[in-house]
Amino acid sequence: MSVMKTPQRSLDENRLRTAVTAANLPTLTMVLFQLTGDRRWLEDPYRPARGAGLGPNDSGGLDDALATEIRSAAVKAITAWSRGAEPVVSNPDPELLQTMLSTTVGEEVPAEYERLMREEMGFAPEPRPHRVPGERIAERDFRVVIIGAGVSGLIAGVRLKQAGVPFVILERNHDVGGVWLTNTYPGAGVDTPSYLYSFSFFPWNWSTHFGKRNEVAAYTAAMADHFGLREHIEFGVDVDSATWDETGQRWFVCGGGRTWSGSAVISAVGLFNTPKVPDLPGLGQFRGPAFHTAQWPSDVDVTGKRVAVVGTGASAMQVVPAIADRTAHLTVFQRSPQWVAPNAEYFAPVGEDVHWLMENVPFYHVWYRFRLAWVFNDRVHPSLQIDENWAHPEHSLNATNDGHRRFFTRYLHEQLDGRPDLIEKSLPAYPPFGKRMLLDNGWFAALRRDDVELVTDGVARITPTGVVTDRGQEYEADVLVLSTGFDARHYLPGIEVRGRGGAELHEAWNEDDAVAHLGIMVPGFPNFFLMYGPNTNAGAGGSFIFVAEAQGRYIADLLSLMGRTGIGELDVRPEALARWVSEVDEAHSRMVWSHPGMTTYYRNSRGRVVTNSPYRVVDYWAMTREPDLADFRRTPVRAHAA
Repeated sequence: MSVMKTPQRSLDENRLRTAVTAANLPTLTMVLFQLTGDRRWLEDPYRPARGAGLGPNDSGGLDDALATEIRSAAVKAITAWSRGAEPVVSNPDPELLQTMLSTTVGEEVPAEYERLMREEMGFAPEPRPHRVPGERIAERDFRVVIIGAGVSGLIAGVRLKQAGVPFVILERNHDVGGVWLTNTYPGAGVDTPSYLYSFSFFPWNWSTHFGKRNEVAAYTAAMADHFGLREHIEFGVDVDSATWDETGQRWFVCGGGRTWSGSAVISAVGLFNTPKVPDLPGLGQFRGPAFHTAQWPSDVDVTGKRVAVVGTGASAMQVVPAIADRTAHLTVFQRSPQWVAPNAEYFAPVGEDVHWLMENVPFYHVWYRFRLAWVFNDRVHPSLQIDENWAHPEHSLNATNDGHRRFFTRYLHEQLDGRPDLIEKSLPAYPPFGKRMLLDNGWFAALRRDDVELVTDGVARITPTGVVTDRGQEYEADVLVLSTGFDARHYLPGIEVRGRGGAELHEAWNEDDAVAHLGIMVPGFPNFFLMYGPNTNAGAGGSFIFVAEAQGRYIADLLSLMGRTGIGELDVRPEALARWVSEVDEAHSRMVWSHPGMTTYYRNSRGRVVTNSPYRVVDYWAMTREPDLADFRRTPVRAHAA
């Protein structure tokens, strides 16, 4: 659990020989090729096979003899590098890099990834926002107010520091981290691999393949410390309004009886910040502890207690296995079943040999991270498209999606073998990826326990001593856990945002029909930027940090432009937003999240998908890599506003 160091050219060869036995072979082969330039490492029989499922495919499908040969050659090449030999392929040309990307994952990677990964992997310098001259800052009192110090807010802070733009971050909690600070329920953690769910500019040696809450919170805190962000943060500020002053071309942000002004505002409040508590009759009369997973009391002990968990979404799937062996009895109330994917690495520690490779072997970390990114970000995207000629649209979308269904169904049957009752209750009828895909962290094993019961009847009401279903059966409980998700359809909850002419943002959105160009800007609200805004959630999985970094860079570029060129107001054009919304909705009409077979927080009360992005991450990266100034109305700084 530490920040990774830059590889140093002084290696213990014996330590290297030990470490490579734990290496991911497809990753090690790419290192070997870059160090030697020998193209045979890109060809059969050394080409890895495509990995099945979501695992890291450490062996690459290669037999022991080939594995031994690769490790031996890698030790020789890395040792030579440590003694001063330069990598033969330090900066592969576009065609070669594309070949390398496809080779290491065992399947064709689309050509557009070459440009993205060249930058992400450090083969080309990442564009940084132009710094704003200090005198321009002073003469305009140019400053940005960021709301929220979670992942997005911290990224915005880093980008603005790079641009030389002054800022303040207002955070309602006592520390940084956002959801990773506040969600302390048992089993809380990421369902994206740790080495992918991390900042590209702040690598970390993770203790487990899927980081748990405490380590992720420590990681975000360490990032804030490393980049000196705390001096810019005011904690304990719960923002309640932001108002645009047209005359002064400034925003006034209020919270806790105080006011901050800024040339621009970045909302980084996140998507999963307002717990969704169901309106269950009798909830207030329950005698024992009753709480949402996001508000887990530190003094609650479930040992020896009868616990009722309402909901079977992502947090329930983490909580239930984490507490099942401590409770006297656990009753789980399921509204709809979830698709669950196997993952053998969910609890697996990352060994010291892997840490050593990440720290000491050139190119190892970037290739390992790319392989995770390909599997968890975009590889599944084609299977999410609706084939209008598919013969079984009621339970799958296309041939590939149907293959996923068969794979996940087989896994479910294997895990629940001998329990036809649980199989019937747990097998979804809707297509895979129609809801957030979940990873098996002991979920099926927990359901099989004699002291765990899965109830599929609806919850009708709460009594002082338990839960009553809509069939009238009561289940006694000492502790009631509401694992009922978040109100993700309503953006910026609890914050009144008034833009040009006093227009209120939530009214413009008709409450739950949020739209924003690129998920970032709304016409009539100049200099107001959203991070994790509408239609930017990666519904198929993957790391939102990647999306947040793209947004942070895009916003910093625009703010740098404003500061350098004397722009007082930057307002996205209505036609740019209309074009974006039309394209998003059209793309969604052909995708799984428009399938009528399930209910999901992705869609609003009108049936429109408001949270998820229909695009691959590589598409969104390209869209946000460089702002198109034709999309904006630019108003110069007025003399009295300077």
